[in-house]
Amino acid sequence: MTEEKSKSKKVLRSQAWFGGKDKDAFIHRSWMKNHGLPTDSFDGRPIIGICNTYSELTPCNAHFRSLAEKIKAGVLQAGGIPLEFPVMSLGETNLRPTAMLYRNLASMDVEESIRGNPIDGVVLMTGCDKTTPALLMGAISCDLPSIVISGGPMLNGRYQGKTVGSGTDVWRLSEELRAGAISQEDFDAAEEGMSRSAGHCMTMGTASTMAAMVESLGMALPTNAAIPATDARRERLAWESGRRIVDMVEKDLTPSKILNRSSFQNAVVVNGAIGGSTNGVLHLLAFARRAEVDFDLEDWDEMGREVPCLVDVMPSGKYLMEDFYYAGGVPAVMSRIRDKLNLEVMTVSGQTLKDNIKDAKVWHDEVITPIEKPFKPHGGIAVLKGNLAPLGAVIKPSAASPELLKHTGKAVVFDSIEDFKARIDDPDLDVTADSVLVLKNCGPRGYPGMAEVGNMALPKKLLEAGVRDMVRVSDARMSGTAYGTVVLHCAPEAAAGGPLALVQEGDQITLDVEGRELSLHVSEEELTERRRQWIEPKCSMIGGYQSLYVNSVTQADQGCDLEFLHGKRGAAVPRESH
Repeated sequence: MTEEKSKSKKVLRSQAWFGGKDKDAFIHRSWMKNHGLPTDSFDGRPIIGICNTYSELTPCNAHFRSLAEKIKAGVLQAGGIPLEFPVMSLGETNLRPTAMLYRNLASMDVEESIRGNPIDGVVLMTGCDKTTPALLMGAISCDLPSIVISGGPMLNGRYQGKTVGSGTDVWRLSEELRAGAISQEDFDAAEEGMSRSAGHCMTMGTASTMAAMVESLGMALPTNAAIPATDARRERLAWESGRRIVDMVEKDLTPSKILNRSSFQNAVVVNGAIGGSTNGVLHLLAFARRAEVDFDLEDWDEMGREVPCLVDVMPSGKYLMEDFYYAGGVPAVMSRIRDKLNLEVMTVSGQTLKDNIKDAKVWHDEVITPIEKPFKPHGGIAVLKGNLAPLGAVIKPSAASPELLKHTGKAVVFDSIEDFKARIDDPDLDVTADSVLVLKNCGPRGYPGMAEVGNMALPKKLLEAGVRDMVRVSDARMSGTAYGTVVLHCAPEAAAGGPLALVQEGDQITLDVEGRELSLHVSEEELTERRRQWIEPKCSMIGGYQSLYVNSVTQADQGCDLEFLHGKRGAAVPRESH
């Protein structure tokens, strides 16, 4: 590559730091040279930030050191200068009380790290559930050229000669253990074989869903979502992403030129076709508010309502992400639903979606079924409303029991997750298979952070009787790897005084997914009296970021972002620091 070609033709943002002959430019250049960078690194070559969420406390992202080296090689090959920087890593498996509490904090870390540093474009290294939305939210608010490279899913789990999936089979085997159907030794053996390689959950949980969402939004290169973490093609895609961001800087291809209402519609349709996580609802709503795109909770239902589920992958099905990739991945799914997509949207590849998927093929019709014979007739997320959730609640029909999608039952109420854990296995608990389990005070403000506790374990006595699903209602989230007839994200939440706070033991609740209804059969007069007696619960975490979060977080129907973070603030060069 010639020196002329290696330099950008445009005046780069980083030149505000490195250009010129004055004292300030001397300071910026000279200290950077302690990396061993040659002088001509700062004469007009694009500076590419590599935003790395590596952490040994985030097992999904623990292989990112080596992946970052491939990205750097791609950047260098294209004539850019790669500079890696860390941001807060959000490990779903270890971080308490919930990684969702810190998604917005990490997004601020990303946004300010990009804006405050001499960066012309950024590669976002994402993997575990909340790292994907946090990084993209921060990048959207800056609106510099940005591209996502995911870490990829683990290899399929293996246990007693069978395939097992992270999360999904944990919930299933845990219930089997509580029911006495398997031994503790069997449960321990499954633990040994569940996580066999680097990477995030290999089910269609939130990590895989969000990787698919950024690909379908156009913010990642084709095939990004599904390549296994340990497949060499993941490293090749990282290299290619490094090369690609340099050209994106030259073309000034920013998120605002990619993200629009049509791209969000594409993501909703793809979510339905893959049987994606309910958590995707919150994150896409947050993206839209950062990007200032007209897209809301009702759009999730309207845009995705007629989309069949084509992908037979856990938790909705039986296969895993490794199988999904070898069957063709997200491009193959989009090729089968192309009539439901806007194919003219721009993507980070520099091409339209139509160009990206024109050669995509399906290699395994059982994993990615034909649209004429879908795996399940109804994919996507159903948005429910009624006097129990006036601002909305969600359910994933493809992961629910069909016979429970229209159901009325008596409420069994738990005021907190601690109350639930203390009483759920009490043999004297007044509960039947027809009951509706109700969990309060686990929403954005109430937990705080809206933890993944909505897929409540069933009462032990019912498990022992053979019951494997019940209607469950809460203001919480659930893991994207989970399943069941679980109503989530009730808004407003109980801790904010939403109707969920007023539910009492024995109240009748109706769920009607087809009718999009979630109703509490209690008179308005009675609810008014209950509200008069309601006492707002105290936050379990006081001070610091937790107080900022509780005082500023929006409700689930708005994406649970901090209200003051909505919108784009751009990446104008801040004033000099010396």
